[in-house]
Amino acid sequence: MATDAAATKFQNPADFRPDFHQEKISSATSYDGLHFWQYMISGSIAGLIEHMAMFPVDTVKTHMQAIGSCPIKSVSVTHVLNSLLKSEGPAALYRGIAAMALGAGPAHAVHFSFYEVCKKHLSRDNPNSSIAHAVSGVCATVASDAVFTPMDMVKQRLQLGSESVYKGVWDCVKRVVREEGFGAFYASYRTTVLMNAPFTAVYFATYEAAKKGLMEISPDSVNDERWVVHATAGAAAGALAAAVTTPLDVVKTQLQCQGVCGCDRFKSGSMGDVIKAIVKKDGYRGLMRGWVPRMLFHSPAAAISWSTYEASKSFFQNLNRNSNSDNVT
Repeated sequence: MATDAAATKFQNPADFRPDFHQEKISSATSYDGLHFWQYMISGSIAGLIEHMAMFPVDTVKTHMQAIGSCPIKSVSVTHVLNSLLKSEGPAALYRGIAAMALGAGPAHAVHFSFYEVCKKHLSRDNPNSSIAHAVSGVCATVASDAVFTPMDMVKQRLQLGSESVYKGVWDCVKRVVREEGFGAFYASYRTTVLMNAPFTAVYFATYEAAKKGLMEISPDSVNDERWVVHATAGAAAGALAAAVTTPLDVVKTQLQCQGVCGCDRFKSGSMGDVIKAIVKKDGYRGLMRGWVPRMLFHSPAAAISWSTYEASKSFFQNLNRNSNSDNVT
């Protein structure tokens, strides 16, 4: 902002030609100068890298939250990790990663592109509006969860380990359709949306506010530290949002893993019934099972995701600028 003002102040009036082309560029810049498909590719890359890098932590969280007669009952991250490594070795931490790969890319492509489009329209009058950022995040998660929930369910069932009855992704998909019906893939969708709506509201609002604050602290070196800004803001946003929504994440895991590895099967998909079952079996602490690995997942995952996403956007911005320059010449 300061740089733009300075450039305007010292600009030679004779060189200033306000025409439609300049207005078009300014308009494009306010939307980062990217096409919709470029947001989708950037988001897809960010989602894949984020989830692949943090998948072992997600596996530990799933085991901790799958309350029932499952092999691992301890709420200690160390005990869960040691048990997995002793029983099956490091490969156990990556069980179900193929399902994650199939779901994360498309889901994050939808997520980030919807967020950018909604943010463009909702924050037109006030680019720094936290409400606009929060609402945009909620809209993005409703759309992306519709894409990701089926593969997330498959992923969590496979994560439960060698006692799972499924041989792989496609075997799980076929057996679920045959034995439980297509609706089983979306048994947790309502809970997932109810969890991710406040998660993304807190997440995006915190991210945008933290990013703005960090950039204001060191405006002169913001270009050199841009990836640090995005990573730091993303980590703070991910940790806070994860802590707030852990109880709903436990409910989601129970619904997605019901009937697998000794976990309870629920007659209805009511959140109230699941919460009552968890509290009855494990007390109110059961609703916070897995909060440590969940925060350990989302904090660095958000840092990885945002820094990768912004780097991808910068790549496309440079590509578009070079393309525009070639067209002008």
